[in-house]
Amino acid sequence: MFSRSFAEVAATSSSEKQEKVFGEAQVTEKFKADWKTIAPNFDMPKFPSNFMEVRPPVPSTIPAKLTVNFVLPSQYEIKAKQVDYVIVPATSGQMGVLPGHVPTIAELKPGILSVHDGTDVKQYFVSSGFAFVHANSVADIVAIEAVPLDRFDPDEIRRGVQEYTQKMNSAKDDLEKAEAQIGVEVHSALQYALGIA
Repeated sequence: MFSRSFAEVAATSSSEKQEKVFGEAQVTEKFKADWKTIAPNFDMPKFPSNFMEVRPPVPSTIPAKLTVNFVLPSQYEIKAKQVDYVIVPATSGQMGVLPGHVPTIAELKPGILSVHDGTDVKQYFVSSGFAFVHANSVADIVAIEAVPLDRFDPDEIRRGVQEYTQKMNSAKDDLEKAEAQIGVEVHSALQYALGIA
């Protein structure tokens, strides 16, 4: 009732489908009439495509810069910034991403995310997340938590490692041990990142 039938969609040419992927939502006159009948007091709804930005096409040559979006649950830390490269703490190891990198999805582990632009290097400690590298030299990095490295107190990190190590050694059950082990891993990664013993 509200959308095109499967036959109508299947009949659409592939080039027309390609154009519609990034365009405005395709609202048929039938949908508009049905909406006015069912919900006459409401405005037409907004569709996800109304809020999406068009991705640049895949270039024929490798661009000089990588476009980075670094997103946290409540904000953009970096939005569409052109940089030389980034290094992300993937679960498989440190992963460098340059312009023209093969499309990849990588899970992030606690560690250092560094964004390099000439001599300017910004480093963040990320707890977890994902990095999405696209064929058009855009890298979307989504982290649960991220804190610039210069905001950490080395003494607090040392105390955290000791505290969680004690908790892990004195754990009464598997749950307590697992929680303590997470604390040890995060604080150890911070300790390594800050270069403290």
